Amino acid sequence: MTLVVTGAAGFIGSNLVKALNARGERDIVAVDNLTRGDKSVNLADLEITDFVDKREFLRRIEDGKVASTVRVVFHQGACSDTMESDGRYMMENNYDYSMKLMAWCAARGVPFIYASSASVYGGGSVFREEREFEAPLNVYGYSKFLFDQAVRRHLRSAAAQVAGFRYFNVYGPRETHKGRMASVAFHFYNQYLKDGKVRLFEGSAGYAAGEQLRDFVSVEDAVKVNLFFFDHPGVSGIFNVGTGRAESFNEVARATVNAVRATRGEKPLGIAELRSAGAIEYVPFPAQLVGKYQSYTQADLTRLREAGYKDPFLGVEEGVGRYVKARAAAAV
Repeated sequence: MTLVVTGAAGFIGSNLVKALNARGERDIVAVDNLTRGDKSVNLADLEITDFVDKREFLRRIEDGKVASTVRVVFHQGACSDTMESDGRYMMENNYDYSMKLMAWCAARGVPFIYASSASVYGGGSVFREEREFEAPLNVYGYSKFLFDQAVRRHLRSAAAQVAGFRYFNVYGPRETHKGRMASVAFHFYNQYLKDGKVRLFEGSAGYAAGEQLRDFVSVEDAVKVNLFFFDHPGVSGIFNVGTGRAESFNEVARATVNAVRATRGEKPLGIAELRSAGAIEYVPFPAQLVGKYQSYTQADLTRLREAGYKDPFLGVEEGVGRYVKARAAAAV
C-alpha cells in the first residue's frame, strides 16, 4: 500500500519520509515542487518509489489517475514564508490545494494528515484549538486558518481520519533550503561559527532584549506526532504540536552556543557570561515586523494528550543540543 507525502523534499516532510523508511516503509510517493533544486538533497538518502511534481499530482487527482492503493496522505507541503505578500499565490498553494486533496481523500476513505500552523493564533496569549483564540496576522496564517475552518466543517460528517497539526516553532535537520525562514537555532549556529556571536532582536512588545518567548519544538517530536496518528487512524481533529513550554530566544542562543562549545571541549556559559564575552548581540527590531510578530507562544497540549499522545517533548537545551551535534558531525 502506497503512502503519499506532499512537501516531501521540505523540512518536516523529508524528516517524516526518513522516519517512515526507518519503519521499513518504502512504497512512498514523494510530492513536491523542485523549482528550487537545492531541496533535492533532502531526498538523496531516502527511499521512495516515485517523485511527482505538486502540479502534476493535482492533475492526476483531478483526472482520476492516482492509484487506488493509497493508504494515507501526509500533506506537509505549503508555502511557509510568513513574509509572502502575494495573497493569491498563498491561497492557491495553501488553501485551494489542500481542499482538493482533502476532498479526494474523503471520497476514497483515505486518512488525511496535514500541516497547519500556530500562526493562526496571531498575537494572542491563549493557544487553544478554539475559534475565539484565532486571529492570524498575515496571509500565511490566514490561509492555514481558513483551511482549518473547512476541516472543522468536514469533520462533522467525515468517515475517514482527518488530523491537522498546528506546528509551533519547529527546528532540526534538513531545513537548510528554507534560508531566512529556517529556525533561529539554524541561524544562531551559522552565525556563531562564522562570527563568534549570535544576533537577537532587541526588546519588543514589552519584552526585554532576547526575552521574547516561543514554543520551540524539535522536528523529531513533530514527526513522532505524525506517526502516532498514522498508527491511530480512528483519531481525528486539529491539534497543537509544541512542547507546551515557552522558552526565550536567549535560551535558544545559550543552548546553541554551548552545544558548539561542547564539541570543542569548552565549558558551558550562562547568558550573562555570553553577553559579557560578546557571544550574544542584540539588533534593532525590524520595522516591517511591528504588529505582525508573535512575541509569545505556548502550545496548549490538552487536546493532543486527550487524543492519546503521551510522549514527552524535548526542551530547548536537549533538542537544540542534539541538532547542533548532528550538524557538527555532518560538517566533519
